[in-house]
Amino acid sequence: MHFISEELENYVAQHSENEPDLLARLNKETHQKILQPRMLSGHFQGRVLSMLSKLVRPNHILEIGTYTGYAALCLAEGLSENGTLDTIDNNEELFDFQKKYFDQSPWANQIHQHLGNALEIIPTLNKKFDLVFIDADKENYINYFQMIVPMMNKGGIILSDNVLWSGKVLETVKANDKSTKILLEYNQLLKDDPRVETVLLPIRDGLTVSRVL
Repeated sequence: MHFISEELENYVAQHSENEPDLLARLNKETHQKILQPRMLSGHFQGRVLSMLSKLVRPNHILEIGTYTGYAALCLAEGLSENGTLDTIDNNEELFDFQKKYFDQSPWANQIHQHLGNALEIIPTLNKKFDLVFIDADKENYINYFQMIVPMMNKGGIILSDNVLWSGKVLETVKANDKSTKILLEYNQLLKDDPRVETVLLPIRDGLTVSRVL
């Protein structure tokens, strides 16, 4: 979804930090070999994720929805020296693809892949998180959020992707469109929940930054 012109998007990318070589290769191979490559964060959003992570300097990161591992590597750039990143996905066909790129990165020993249902895996992670990135099935965004908030350190950041949902949040919701309905409820929850303060950024398909109070 393009909320600004492609020319402006290119200008923004050209005047932001360059895409690291490893991520450029991952970006290219995802577009060549993997279904739905638009799910990849991409150069500009990736640099946003990297910058936010560097500002937080997290000890523990949780990512829900790995896809091909692009966002995980961006977030890992801000990890503290002995920090960890747990990333969860239910697509076993992408596991080896992700691992190939994780193993080429400086954070190979800090990134932990989990395969399966995030709602079952998250409670088994005995950690307090400083940074969480939610980018998985939209119908469970509220469930993920409610599960994660008690596991956050005070001042921790929860990032939620695709919250503008290609502009569908402004359209009449179709009766069978559960994802849009849930996202509307989720966006309102983030606005109203007294446990967090939130700003919604119109980056790509919408990125919400919520700080745990």
